[in-house]
Amino acid sequence: MEISVEQMTQIENNGHRMGFLKKFMMENAGAIVVKRLAEKFDTLESKNVLVFAGLGNNGGDGLVMARHLVGYGSKVTVILLGTPDKIKTEESQWNWSLLEKMPSVKLLSDVDANLDFIPDIIVDGILGTGISGEIREPYASAIKYINDSNCFKIAVDIPSGVNPDNGETANVFVHSDMTVTFHKMKRGMPKRRDLCGEIFVEKIGIPPEAEDGVL
Repeated sequence: MEISVEQMTQIENNGHRMGFLKKFMMENAGAIVVKRLAEKFDTLESKNVLVFAGLGNNGGDGLVMARHLVGYGSKVTVILLGTPDKIKTEESQWNWSLLEKMPSVKLLSDVDANLDFIPDIIVDGILGTGISGEIREPYASAIKYINDSNCFKIAVDIPSGVNPDNGETANVFVHSDMTVTFHKMKRGMPKRRDLCGEIFVEKIGIPPEAEDGVL
């Protein structure tokens, strides 16, 4: 069964009200994407991973991933697409403040930062399902950087720039090799396997009862 973004938001909100907080959903989401990466590669140790994080919950999932990836021995750099004070949600702010206490993760906030490595893996945690309208800077440059990079690209929830409800694309959009989406498949994704790559649908602990009255 495929669902819309609106339905997914309602399900998340219902789960949150039941006591399964969005902080836990974010933790499970980030952890499961890293698990998928670990299965894809023989080892994540000493892999150079670049995480592009937007200021919403999609970026928050990416921040969780950064913490898990260094646990696997990866060399992780996070580029936050904006300033930390502009991070939109409490869950993402919490994860950012955790990373600030971890010297093992390099934190940057500029797409044009001179990286001292060539990434083996890039994580697209830019926009996720929160897309609307034209994609502007610094997001557009980040998407261009991802597409120009010759490495493995993984999208969190949906490739940035792809409309999750109908599969239509914005002015710029990510071409990913793998997409890990959460709870249930989003409607537009099966139409865009050309951009999503290999798709995995993963449970993140949301109680089935959270779907009551929504589906």
